[in-house]
Amino acid sequence: MARLLEVSNLNIGFVTNGEIVPALHNVSFQLERGETLALVGESGSGKSVTALAITRLLASPPAIYQGGEILFEGTNLLNLSEKELRTYRGGRIAYVFQEASTSLNPVYTIRSQMAEMLRLHRSDVQDLDTEIVHWLEMVGITSPQERLKAYPHQLSGGMQQRVMIAMALSAKPDLLIADEPTTALDVTIQAQILKLLCELQKKLGMTMILITHNLAIIRGLAHQVAVMHHGEIVEYGKTEQILQHPQHPYTKALLACIPRLEEHRRRLPTIISSCEQEEVTSNE
Repeated sequence: MARLLEVSNLNIGFVTNGEIVPALHNVSFQLERGETLALVGESGSGKSVTALAITRLLASPPAIYQGGEILFEGTNLLNLSEKELRTYRGGRIAYVFQEASTSLNPVYTIRSQMAEMLRLHRSDVQDLDTEIVHWLEMVGITSPQERLKAYPHQLSGGMQQRVMIAMALSAKPDLLIADEPTTALDVTIQAQILKLLCELQKKLGMTMILITHNLAIIRGLAHQVAVMHHGEIVEYGKTEQILQHPQHPYTKALLACIPRLEEHRRRLPTIISSCEQEEVTSNE
């Protein structure tokens, strides 16, 4: 398989009160074509910042790219102009964000929003309605012709997320980045969306980055796992290897937090942060 994406020693900080606060430190990973990488960690660990940094969607300032490379088929995206990046954003690299209700524009119909995506990234499409219906059917939306005139608020949360996935896939991206795509959905719909992403990834031969805080869902979905903590990748490797034989205390703690039916209620494990450790040391 040919390597599609390689992130090497990526360092990013945010300007706050005149000082640069580090957000990512030497983040490195790589993806072959057709593979899925799971970026795992708790809220604030740097997962979404990493994803947005790939196509430089972080506003600069306050974000400061302090070093590293993001190679997409050998091209360093950090060196491209804004105009050059437009061919990658939403086109060759597409995103599905956390909450579809905040990502879809409430004043435009589903057709209008998907048609805009196709006009920008699919000049080969002649019949927009037929293409839109095709992708809505691909993601399992019933009566797709009727949904064309619908506004986002007229759809359920699960349907909105399916529309977001259809919109992202309609550009036929080489890389799909799904940033916690099931956050606002109930458990049953979560399972449906994850199964859908897995099936489409295999069917289309697409490369995918799946961002989640839940290690329980990645088995069978991801080939590799990168565990993030405090802006760093603390463990990185094949999915089964990490799930079966975790090495880092943070990965072990995340796995220990997964509820199991056969266990009685217990206190979940915690990890002392670096700031708390410094405070404990100073008090001693």
